[in-house]
Amino acid sequence: MTVATEIGYSTRDAIMVRGRNLSTEILGSFDFVDMIWWVTFARLPEPREKTMINMLLVTAADHGLTPSAITARLTWLGAPESLQGAVAAGLLGAGNNFLGTVQNVAQMLMDAAADLPEDADDGAIAECAAALAAVRRAERRPISGIGHPIHIDGDPRVPTLRRISEENGYFGKHWRLAIAIPRAVAAHTGRALPLNAAGANGAILADMGMDPMMGRGLALIGRAAGLVAHIADEKASPQGQRIWDLVTAQDERNARPPVR
Repeated sequence: MTVATEIGYSTRDAIMVRGRNLSTEILGSFDFVDMIWWVTFARLPEPREKTMINMLLVTAADHGLTPSAITARLTWLGAPESLQGAVAAGLLGAGNNFLGTVQNVAQMLMDAAADLPEDADDGAIAECAAALAAVRRAERRPISGIGHPIHIDGDPRVPTLRRISEENGYFGKHWRLAIAIPRAVAAHTGRALPLNAAGANGAILADMGMDPMMGRGLALIGRAAGLVAHIADEKASPQGQRIWDLVTAQDERNARPPVR
């Protein structure tokens, strides 16, 4: 009996993926982005698509000791026999504040710009940004993709993401809307909240016409590589115990009776 899905199946003699033989047609011919595209869309990516997806994966791979990396390291501290558990723990935090933000931005931009033509003028883009900001204020919902706790004067990744988008023909109405949103927010609040990398990557996905869910999916794929690297580094140069020691030291300070 053969159990099959649209993606693939195995027989005694072959493994088939989207109609191609893994052993004779894929191995040695596909790179990793090719394989992502093949299993997801049953086609190979265009060169410009491959450029953009490689960039998104690289952008997501690592941002230092973020919550996902700390979680992975602390899980490894408790269960050094479980690399998969440590990586999975780090990925479970891919929510609205970290890693999952790209999906939220892409959905927000696609919804807001649904009625805008691709060649909308700057005035129409500005009006759309102002309307989006006003709705979010009225609903007390945050605007994803703007501001950064460290890069307060501007995310250094955004200019490169924009340049590569322009070079590959993926700088459309969603990118323009993403750029206009910080101006709309500043006009109302006076606060400077520049576009961040999640905002730029969400604009890229939207201008590529991709399902916003792929934003979170690609972030997970990219970050998995970074978390494996963090665990390798944790094994060679442990930081998890030091992080835990900081927590226990704080607990001890909090437990001390007040000095009178």
